[in-house]
Amino acid sequence: MNDRLNIIQTLFGQHCLLCGIPSNGDLCASCHDSLPHLPFHHCRVCALPVTGSGICGSCLANPPAFDCTIAALSYAFPVDALVHSLKYQANLPMALVLANLLLARINKDSLPDFIVPMPLHTVRLRERGFNQALEIGRRVAKQCGIPLLPDICQRIKDTASQAELPWKEREKNIRGAFTCEVDLCGKRIAMLDDVMTTGATLNELAKVLRKHGAKHVSGWVAARTLSRALPHQS
Repeated sequence: MNDRLNIIQTLFGQHCLLCGIPSNGDLCASCHDSLPHLPFHHCRVCALPVTGSGICGSCLANPPAFDCTIAALSYAFPVDALVHSLKYQANLPMALVLANLLLARINKDSLPDFIVPMPLHTVRLRERGFNQALEIGRRVAKQCGIPLLPDICQRIKDTASQAELPWKEREKNIRGAFTCEVDLCGKRIAMLDDVMTTGATLNELAKVLRKHGAKHVSGWVAARTLSRALPHQS
C-alpha cells in the first residue's frame, strides 16, 4: 500500500509545501505535527496565553468589541513563512492551506450567520492584486456553508501598515478606517483575517459591525502573535 501511495505521489507531484517530501496532503504528517499551536490555556476572547482558563485580565478590564477569537496557530515559524508566501509573493495556493488549518479549529456546531473578510483599501488592493483574507475566506465559507460577504464593509482610510508601527500607535492608526452600509441587526458575524497581532484592526472592524446591529462578533484568524500585547492596541 505504501509503495502504491509513493508511486501516485511521484506521478502527480504532490509534495509537502514545507519540506518537499512526497505527501498525500498539503503538509506531510511530520510538518503538520510540528506546527506551532496556541497554548492549551488561552483567553477565549483575545487568544493570548493565560494561567488557568477563561478570560484574561486585560479583556476583563478593557473588553474589546469582539466576543471571541479562533486562531488556527501561533504566528511563528513556519506559519509566518506560509503567511508571507501568500501575502507578499502572491502564492495563492497557501490560502487553501491556511484555510484548512483554520477549519480544523472551528466548531461546526456553533457557526455565525455570515463571514466578513478583513477589507483592504483600494490602493493596497491594486498594489497586491488580491485580498489574502478574502482568499482564505472563500474556502472557509464554502466548507462551513456560510455566506461570505466581502462587500458589506469598506476600508475607507488608506492607513500605514500596522506591522510597521509601534504597538502603541496602531489603535490610532486604524481608527475610523472602516464603514458599513448594511443592517446586521441580530446577526452573528465572524471577521476573518490572516494574522492577529494585538487586535486593533479586528477591534475597529468589530465596532463598526456592532454599530450596525451585529449581536455577536468573533475573530477568525489563521495565526495569532502570542507576545503579550498592550490592551487591544492592534
